[in-house]
Parts: sequence; C-alpha cells; structure tokens
Amino acid sequence: MAQNLTKTDHQTLTWIRYYNILPISEKWAVHSEIDNRSFVNPIHENLFVIRLQGRYRIHKNIDLGAGFAYFNVNTQDPKLDPDFSIPEYRMQQDVTFIHDAARITFHNRFQLEERFFQKATKTELLNDFSFAYRFRYRLQATFDLWKKEKQSLKATLSDEIMFNFGKDNKRNTFDQNRIYTALRYHFNPNVGLELGYLKNFQRRASGVDFYDRDIIRFTFYHRINRKPRI
Repeated sequence: MAQNLTKTDHQTLTWIRYYNILPISEKWAVHSEIDNRSFVNPIHENLFVIRLQGRYRIHKNIDLGAGFAYFNVNTQDPKLDPDFSIPEYRMQQDVTFIHDAARITFHNRFQLEERFFQKATKTELLNDFSFAYRFRYRLQATFDLWKKEKQSLKATLSDEIMFNFGKDNKRNTFDQNRIYTALRYHFNPNVGLELGYLKNFQRRASGVDFYDRDIIRFTFYHRINRKPRI
C-alpha cells in the first residue's frame, strides 16, 4: 500500500528590510516597507517585497490597517536558478488589539489577505492567475528594556500562524508558523535598528512537503515627522 512520505528541506536565509512610518494626523499614518530575502548557502535571491498600507488608530487600544503588497519570487530552492520570477499581488486588511502591562506591550493582530499568483511552468510564466485567501494571527510582546533621553532598547517576542483557504487551495490548509525574537535599538524616536531571529516552518506548494527555515532579519526603522509650516 503506497504511502505519502513527507520531505522537509532545511534552509538558512537573511531578510533585510527598510520600514517607514509617515504620520498624517494623530490617528492616521502611512506605513511602507521594502524587504529583500536571500538564501545563504548557496547565496541566491529568494524574493523581493514592496508593501504599502494605511493605518488608523480607531481607539487607543485598537489599530486598523489596509494595504497592498507586490512580491517578486525568484525561487524557493537556492540550488535552482530560473530565468524568470513569479509575481504575487496581495491585498491585506487587519485589526490589532493593543494592551500595555507595566513595561510590556502586547499586540494581537488578526489579518486577512487576498493573494493573486501568476501561474508558471518550470520554464515560463503563464497568462493566468490562481487565487487564495490567507488568515494570519500574531501574538507579539514588546519589552521596554532601557531608555535614556531619546534613546531606547526594546526586545520583541512573537508567534504567528497562517492558514490558506479558497477553491484553489485543495491540499493543505496550514500554511506556516513563524516564531520571532529580536532586539531593537532606537538612536532617537525616529530612527531604529533591529536584529532578529525567525524560525519559519512553511508548507511547500506540494501540500505534503515543508520548509524548515532559520532566518536572520535586519530592519531599519524610519519615522518621518512632518514639521508644521510657519
């Protein structure tokens, strides 16, 4: 009797990200980011991301967001070097509940995504798209470790789980789980650097096999405060 054998590939990557926050008013802000993700051994491009979203603080403990992202996926296997990249167009909406307890801030984020993937063979892109919904839940705790004048040091610990659903998703509802820990140093309230480690266990396109990924993530945070005109 035939059995399906699960294969798990272990991979190491680096994610390098620029994250910008542009406040529009006391409650409105525009968040944008550029993220480049690469394999380490061998060194090879994984994917490139551009994301833009509007955020609205409806209550001191509730934050709403909606936006769009473009993904340019080169390969999920660093040993393969395709002559083309696969685009993904993604819309997203989320609600985040925020709770402060002493020197710890908790974020509970519920996010829905509408994902459009261009179909491809092993040699070329096709003039057709597949569609899937994805639900994400993330629990995050941020710890205030140190603060002096405008400088600060924070630690982050989070766990996020993701599920796919939709008519094109027939093999595996579970998508991935991400456990993340990081330290962020702010030179001032507008500029910060973060170094983190992400453990990512992700379903492959086969619906049977998985990726087990160790990821080092660098993030440059940049907040642009608009000065009022005189």
